Amino acid sequence: MDTIASLFSFITTPVSWVIVQFHSVYGKIFGPDTGWAWGLSIVSLVILIRICLIPLFVKQIKATRAMQTLQPEMKKIQERYKSDKQRQSEEMMKLYKESGTNPLSSCLPILAQSPFFFALYHVLNGIATGKTIGVIDDQLLESARKAHIVGAPLAAKFTDGADKVASLGATLTDVRVVTAIMIIMMSASQFFTQRQLMTKNVDTTVKTPFMQQQKMLMYVFPVMFAVFGINFPVGVLVYWLTTNVWTMGQQMFVIRRNPTPGSKAQAAFLERLHKQVVHTKSVRGRGNTNVIKAIVAKGRDRNEFERKFINGLTKAGLVAQTDGTVVESDSTVVTETEDGTSAGGAPKRQQPKRQSKSKRQAAPAQGAAGATKADAVPDAKTSLEKSEAEPADDSPMTKQTGGDNKQGNKPGSGQRSRAKSGQQRKGQQRPKHPSSKK
Repeated sequence: MDTIASLFSFITTPVSWVIVQFHSVYGKIFGPDTGWAWGLSIVSLVILIRICLIPLFVKQIKATRAMQTLQPEMKKIQERYKSDKQRQSEEMMKLYKESGTNPLSSCLPILAQSPFFFALYHVLNGIATGKTIGVIDDQLLESARKAHIVGAPLAAKFTDGADKVASLGATLTDVRVVTAIMIIMMSASQFFTQRQLMTKNVDTTVKTPFMQQQKMLMYVFPVMFAVFGINFPVGVLVYWLTTNVWTMGQQMFVIRRNPTPGSKAQAAFLERLHKQVVHTKSVRGRGNTNVIKAIVAKGRDRNEFERKFINGLTKAGLVAQTDGTVVESDSTVVTETEDGTSAGGAPKRQQPKRQSKSKRQAAPAQGAAGATKADAVPDAKTSLEKSEAEPADDSPMTKQTGGDNKQGNKPGSGQRSRAKSGQQRKGQQRPKHPSSKK
């Protein structure tokens, strides 16, 4: 670790100078030899570094979301050229170039922060060994060695022996309890930061290998911090705990204000924005205006939460404009369904269904049958009166029907009536009784 820290010795002097400047301010308030003065100096150094890294953090967010968007295309390339690794790499680089995405952009804040971390470690290690480093002279060195944070010296480690801890004016129990608590807090903050990224700010509609990688890092990073943390001085633990808490708060702000499209965080954000817009009948804030502008520009490409937001404005009598503002609607506005098509408003004219050929031919026959049946009723009544007056005819037709001809027609009259009615069946005939054959 000392070898790695020595590689970043070029930045040791600036880091030590910043710490000394903060110490001079806090020393006037809490005392120059107190742990508060030196501990707050380290915390202020972290805050200053993270403020300077905000532009890189914004770039990291954009790069991470761009990588999430490209995951389906990357998976297709891997499957298509799985036997040709060189062609696969070429297609990947081509995809990155066309989309303007750099995979290393998501690691920029960590890479940019690493020199400051190793420089701070080098400074604190010099304090622990009693060596002046950077702008820290003998007087500041003695003051730093006297500083204790909740009973633990600034330069003490969890793995230090009792003799070394005693030389710093502390007990081994105090050092190990304080460092163990700080390591647990550092690992827990890292785990919570990664967990809220996975559970709230990931597009749930797309399942990609990137999500599996993030899930794995959620468990790997805390373990790494715990393993390496036992070799860090208390001052470095203060540095890492502060930067983890800053990252967690910064991420919570981004998730709340600028969530990933399709994530649960976006659903909660659009719900809050909907309530605010409906209540005030206007859009407040440049960020909210840009969000609505982007949603309107998507059109049919909107996700489920964005369509729900637009439909909610429509039900409230508001219409989102292309410039990100909303206006009240004077007439019924067409809403949007899940597939992006319009619905609501004035009813659309529906075209009649095209009938099949058999149905078109059956329609005239049914009309003729209705007319024939209406005309045939009086005839049937007259025939019935005749059958009551005259004796039953012993014709073959009468025998075939079993002597129970309800219409009382003469032989052949049934055929004529069926011809007139377009061969329409009057109903199913009763089957013959077996005894009738005898």
